[in-house]
Formats: sequence, C-alpha cells, structure tokens
Amino acid sequence: MEHQPNNPLHGITLEKIILALEAHYGWEYMGYTIKIKCFTDNPSVKSSLKFLRRTPWARKKVENMYLNMLANK
Repeated sequence: MEHQPNNPLHGITLEKIILALEAHYGWEYMGYTIKIKCFTDNPSVKSSLKFLRRTPWARKKVENMYLNMLANK
C-alpha cells in the first residue's frame, strides 16, 4: 500500500467514517446536514454504506463532513 501523507482519508474505510460521524453528530444532525434518505429514514450503517458506495456525490459530502469534523477537534 502506497503511503500518502497529504491524504487524511488514506487508509480510512467508509464504514469507519460513518461510525465516527454517527458517534460524533448522530443520525439526526447528519440527515439535517446532508439530505439523504439513508440518514433520515430508519438510518443504519448498512443502508448508508450501500447508498454511499453507489452515489459518488453523496460520498464526497460525507467525506467532507468527516474532514471538517477532524479539523474542528
């Protein structure tokens, strides 16, 4: 695996990102901030992973939310 020191998402799985965001913000805030159904209607990690893996624009928003969370810690 190539080392990427300038990429904070390197080595972080989408599942870890979702779990960290849910623990930090909760589903309600995540659904309010990023208006996607997998965060608002019966949210779960499994449904979020399925949707985000197929939807690049939503995944990018979630990754940006994660990076903002890291920057504000």
